[in-house]
Amino acid sequence: MTENDAKFLDFVVKALVDVPEKVKIERTVDEMGVLLTLVVDNADMGKVIGRSGNTAKAIRTLLRVVGMKNNSRVNLKINEPEGSERVMGEMAPKPEMKASKTVDEAMADLNL
Repeated sequence: MTENDAKFLDFVVKALVDVPEKVKIERTVDEMGVLLTLVVDNADMGKVIGRSGNTAKAIRTLLRVVGMKNNSRVNLKINEPEGSERVMGEMAPKPEMKASKTVDEAMADLNL
């Protein structure tokens, strides 16, 4: 089996990120197909994932096309870097972010 899928992913991701030397791709093959595990610099995660995950979805779609050409199923896993601010699938609240009013105060402002 060729490694065209990993080469393709390397080319696309390095074109997107600011720190291409920190891009690492691990390729494993099992009975389910090919798994490409991607690691990028913490500052480049947003560029790889994109708004609402659209860039990551597009990369995954293109990898499936590359896989079909080689008669294999290709999946992409994007590893979160150390020190990430995500907590259980959502962004962790920043300490400076707090509610400016309570629910009762907001309701009083509505004059209902």
